[in-house]
Order: sequence, then structure tokens, then C-alpha cells
Amino acid sequence: MKNITDCKAWMDSHKDIVVDLIRIYLGVALFAKGLYFMMHKEALSKLLEGADTMAFVQGAVAHYVIPAHLVGGLLLALGLLTRLAALSQIPILLGAVFYVWLPKVLLVEQRENFELSVLVLFLLGLIFVYGAGRLSVDHLLTRKENRQLEAHSAA
Repeated sequence: MKNITDCKAWMDSHKDIVVDLIRIYLGVALFAKGLYFMMHKEALSKLLEGADTMAFVQGAVAHYVIPAHLVGGLLLALGLLTRLAALSQIPILLGAVFYVWLPKVLLVEQRENFELSVLVLFLLGLIFVYGAGRLSVDHLLTRKENRQLEAHSAA
């Protein structure tokens, strides 16, 4: 029981690192999903077919989803332009939740996809609000800028 208490105490004192680990994991997962869709375009087309959209809309969505997952996932994993990267993913997940999975929510197999999409959407919202933590390029850049500002103001 002591180990669990120690772990909880560490997590309470390092909340930003816990959020960073979630951000990194989510970024890698979104990047991997982008690679999957890029290599298996028929899987993305099959998902979009069930959403009752026109062929033009399906093509436009496919041309947005793949680069957004690749670039946005990489940026999230690195913690570079974190809020912008999370924001670019939110419309994709909103579409997945409301247009792809919600109409199929009564089917047990599809409900799991719905729940996962809602979870990813929720985590992206949290990352958008929270921003980058200590384990990010954004943090390194702002820390470097703050040092330069302090050096100029001291002179």
C-alpha cells in the first residue's frame, strides 16, 4: 500500500508531467492513425461512406484528416505549437463522434469506437486548455525567451 501512496503523492506533485505524458501518448497515437489512413485509404473511405456524405466531401475530409493527424500528432508528441495542434484535431474528432460513430452507437462493436473517439476528443480539449508542460519544445522556447527578456531588462 505504501507504493501506491508514494505513487499518488508523486503524481499530485508532478501533475504537469502526467499531462505531458498523456499529450505525448496521444500525439504518437494520432500520428500512427494518420500513417494507417495514409497506407489504407480504403479504410478511411469505408468510414466516410457510412456517414451519408457526398463524394466531394469524402475526398476533402480525407485530404484534411491524413495530414492533420500526421502533422498534428507529431506536433503534439513534441509539444510544439501544442494548442494549435490540439485545435486542428478537434474538428476531426467531432466529425468522427457525431457523423461516423454516433449513428452506429447501438451496435456493440461500433460503440467501442464511439467511446474511444469521445475520450480522444475530451483529452484533446484538455490539452488545448492546459497547453504544453515541462516536457515540451514550447516550454523550452518560452523559457529561453524569458531568459533573453530578463537579460535585456537587466542591462
